[in-house]
Amino acid sequence: MPSKVRIALDAMGGDVGPAVVIPGAAISLGRHRDTEFLLVGDRARIEPELEKHPKLKAASKIVHTDVAVSMEDKPSQALRRGRKSSSMWLAIDAVKKGEADVAISAGNTGALMAMARFHLRTLPGIDRPAISAIWPTMRGESVVLDLGATLGGDAHHLVSMAVMGAAKASVLFNKTRPTVGLLNIGAEEIKGHEEIREASEILRARNLPELDYIGFVEGDGIGKGLADVIVTEGFSGNIALKAAEGTARQMAELLRNEMQRSWLSKLGYVFARSAFQALRDKMDPNKSNGGVLLGLNGVVVKSHGGTNAEGFAYAIDVGYEMAHYDLLNKINQMLNREGGALSSVQAAQEAVS
Repeated sequence: MPSKVRIALDAMGGDVGPAVVIPGAAISLGRHRDTEFLLVGDRARIEPELEKHPKLKAASKIVHTDVAVSMEDKPSQALRRGRKSSSMWLAIDAVKKGEADVAISAGNTGALMAMARFHLRTLPGIDRPAISAIWPTMRGESVVLDLGATLGGDAHHLVSMAVMGAAKASVLFNKTRPTVGLLNIGAEEIKGHEEIREASEILRARNLPELDYIGFVEGDGIGKGLADVIVTEGFSGNIALKAAEGTARQMAELLRNEMQRSWLSKLGYVFARSAFQALRDKMDPNKSNGGVLLGLNGVVVKSHGGTNAEGFAYAIDVGYEMAHYDLLNKINQMLNREGGALSSVQAAQEAVS
């Protein structure tokens, strides 16, 4: 593990930019003193925020650029206009050059994926990257992917994500053979699209040493924690994520309203305050912020664009963990163990087809 974790931040990314990124970095630095920051963006906007946090200022370097990718830019537009000059590109470029161990942005998801894939390239055997995140469950936490990096995917893509997700879970959860499930509309083997059924056949046939495939998992199984890793394509994964976040906010608002309905409910809240606080903490989407773009030759983390400083700090924490424990190297080792897990998967797919 590195003696210092160097993190490049796209300071202009997200709905607010430096006003969230800088205080978020200060919060994360308080938890991880061995962090150094490369703050990429408009110096005139970064410096006033940085002056409020002397410790962060001492651990940071500013890379100036006044070019920023907007949240409305299409990926192709971002590549044309922001390539080699935008704060997003320069943060990724710092990883490419070895000047940073991880890049983090709350900016345009499509642009970030396009730039990261174009500049860092994918790992051998990986066709497309995937956004993975930690999902709080009834049993603890699960790794869920893909949460919106790309739409659709064939059986090989789904199996590739299963292997990458298992690699991440094995390190984060300290499990030698994490359980993996494929998200589907039913648990029966005959249900679902052809590519999902084909991926299931491959995973059962190969019985990979990197993971324990348990079969299909329905939508409610994510929150139940039925598997350490839940795999789906980006369209379904992003809908599931947004639905869960919306439900969490809805439940919090309903609880708040109910607690204010009468003096009796207010009294009950006083006695159960700690329990309600624990529930709020568990349901807070900000505390699950930070999606890792798995499958790249470098570590890139996507933060929610509308998060607050505390939420952005959690995204930085995710990047810190990825770099501090050298997860990229460990994922590479799992992908290439015993001649290459994904090579054997490709051979199995050809046999099944």
